[in-house]
Amino acid sequence: MITLFRKIRKKMADDNMPLKYMRYAIGEIILVVIGILIALQINNWNENRKAAKQEVFYLNRLLSENMEDVVTFSGSIADLEKGNETIVNFSEALKNPSMEDSLLIQSASDYFKTGSIYPIFTYSNSTFEDLSSTGNLTLISNTKLRDRLVKHYARYKQVEERIQIAANWAIPIDAPFTFENDVMKFEPTTSFLFPDQDNSSLANELRDHKVTYISNAAAHYWINTDAIAKLKHIKQESSDMISLFKEELNTKQ
Repeated sequence: MITLFRKIRKKMADDNMPLKYMRYAIGEIILVVIGILIALQINNWNENRKAAKQEVFYLNRLLSENMEDVVTFSGSIADLEKGNETIVNFSEALKNPSMEDSLLIQSASDYFKTGSIYPIFTYSNSTFEDLSSTGNLTLISNTKLRDRLVKHYARYKQVEERIQIAANWAIPIDAPFTFENDVMKFEPTTSFLFPDQDNSSLANELRDHKVTYISNAAAHYWINTDAIAKLKHIKQESSDMISLFKEELNTKQ
């Protein structure tokens, strides 16, 4: 047996077999490494393709939500501006001693129906919350756009808090006024609940407390005006974001 092994070893040495096996082994290793690298490259390509697809999906959602926000903000601004018109009309009617009773009462009704309503900041942030909570915010590959996005929704929160602070300031003043002056009798949806009063009595009641009513209306005018300014600013910013989203999506096509 030993003699046989010696013969085989001698033959391999004579035929330079160790070098051939070494070359073969190195070749196999290289092929395996190349195969692994190709597999990794394909996997990376697939992952990048999935990430790019997700990014487009999120960009489209952000675009859609900001477009909805612009419509919502526009509607809120229009409502608040209409409310301020009723406040001005009510104030002018109270200050005019020759104002007809029916017109004065109507101006009061318009104010309590529209002008005394508190501003509410409504917006869509479900996509941004999704991106933030899942860690998918990094899918937005444009770092400048990503930073702008974060600041944009931070300002949403600021506007929401500012409007809420104004409401919190006015409610403790507004609630006693509403109760003490029975103002709900001027509100069309609740006026029928009160005992019947002729226009002259209602108008005189308004005139007798005109400073109190104007003071209350002025508080709402200030709140509305502040909210309008904030909404116009955030509406413009949302419009700018829409343009940025569209530009980014065009680069993905």
